[in-house]
Amino acid sequence: MPNKPPEIVAAVDLGSNSFHMIVCSLSNGKLQTIDRLREMVRLASGLDANNVLDEGTQNRALACLERFGQRIRDIPDDSVRIVGTNTLRTAKNAGQFLIKAEQALNHPIHIISGIEEARLIYLGVAYSLSSNANLRLVMDIGGGSTEYIIGTGDTPKEKESLHMGCVSVSNNFFKEGHLSKYAFNQATLFAEQKLEPFQRKFQRNNWDEAIGASGSLRSIAKVLQTRGWSNNGITWQGLEKLAAHLSQCNHINELNLPELNPDRLPVFAGGVAIVYATFKSLGIDQMTVADGALREGLIQDLLGRIYNHDMRSETVQSVADRYHTDKKHAARIKQTIAVILKQLSDEYSWANDENCVQFLDWAADLHEIGIDIAHSQYHKHSAYIIEHGDLAGFSNQDQILLASIIRSHRRKFSPTLFNDLPSPWNAFAPYLTLVLRLAVLLHRNRHEHEMPDFKIAIIKSRIHLTFPRMWLSQSPLTHADLIQEADYLKSAGLKLEFA
Repeated sequence: MPNKPPEIVAAVDLGSNSFHMIVCSLSNGKLQTIDRLREMVRLASGLDANNVLDEGTQNRALACLERFGQRIRDIPDDSVRIVGTNTLRTAKNAGQFLIKAEQALNHPIHIISGIEEARLIYLGVAYSLSSNANLRLVMDIGGGSTEYIIGTGDTPKEKESLHMGCVSVSNNFFKEGHLSKYAFNQATLFAEQKLEPFQRKFQRNNWDEAIGASGSLRSIAKVLQTRGWSNNGITWQGLEKLAAHLSQCNHINELNLPELNPDRLPVFAGGVAIVYATFKSLGIDQMTVADGALREGLIQDLLGRIYNHDMRSETVQSVADRYHTDKKHAARIKQTIAVILKQLSDEYSWANDENCVQFLDWAADLHEIGIDIAHSQYHKHSAYIIEHGDLAGFSNQDQILLASIIRSHRRKFSPTLFNDLPSPWNAFAPYLTLVLRLAVLLHRNRHEHEMPDFKIAIIKSRIHLTFPRMWLSQSPLTHADLIQEADYLKSAGLKLEFA
């Protein structure tokens, strides 16, 4: 991150129902919202039975992102966070769409897991509310998923993301806007079944207050209050009246809810069914509605990175503790990585890049976590845990990058493994992996002694290592390891030379 904090920060949430953007000025650590944009794109409606995102929906989304891009295109990358959620997690052709979407925005887009989405939603809600010691249940209904979080202050404690949202439930149970008591009961039953495994975790006696955080919940609260069915957010009595009203109508056009945004109407019934099922399953009587949501959480997370409180670094330390890594050994490897990068910094931009250094340090901290499972093939176990774990602060792409580096840090080296990484990581990651491989190799004996004053250069496909005179002859094991490493690299078209 830059030494001087940026003056403008922005966050974009590519949700399954709406796309949201928030732009804030940052002065002396204080945020001021200067721009908000929201467009109902209904991305989840574009998924077919095979989870392929149709072209019409893609074009509608890209037109929206062109408009968003005009506002944020010139803001530096490290001052912007853009995330995709449930539909982009699910769509089989998300990769092709993301290439075009990133061109429209001129910034990278990160796909986040449902659990990471829940964490960020909680951050956004906590930021928008006055801090208190209460245990909060936070609920957020998106187009394709619904998140439930229990937390206190700005710390989430329990997080779940369920595969149901206002778009998907509306499309499945209220096709083309048709309503009936039977359809509402079926939609509610579906949501109750999704919630059933987590009922005990989130039930009423585990928290002090319930807070809703999404357009669906705000819309429901507005309808209830305007109708006089509730005078304080969303209540169980008010929901029962709204459910009865929905069940008496044959089509959404008969609902006669002028206070409801017409854009919200096609997905309203699905949202009501999810809320109704949640109140019923968890024993909720009343829920207030907050302004903060995912995009505000993204801004808070970005500020952490700007002010050196990167959640990802905390997660790495937590994972390292959980898998009982040798922290002194990791520290020695990081020291040698720094020596290598300093020597390569004049020739290669990645050797100076703070993000590259950060990922290499994380890789050094976590490369041995797999030993806690089995020593044989431990690098594969390490990579699997990192790619598939719920790692707070990390996007899916972050985890795949880190797993790819760790997966290739020993034994066979195959540069083609990095081909599918997004740019510029597809070009940088093979070099970062080489740096990690050499640093790990030079510390294989795990001794505390000082490393020799070695020199390194990488020229095209040749890697030159030069050690002080006689050092290699006095270090026969390292010499043998370098000979073996030269063999591994040779099969990848690289030549390792050392003297």
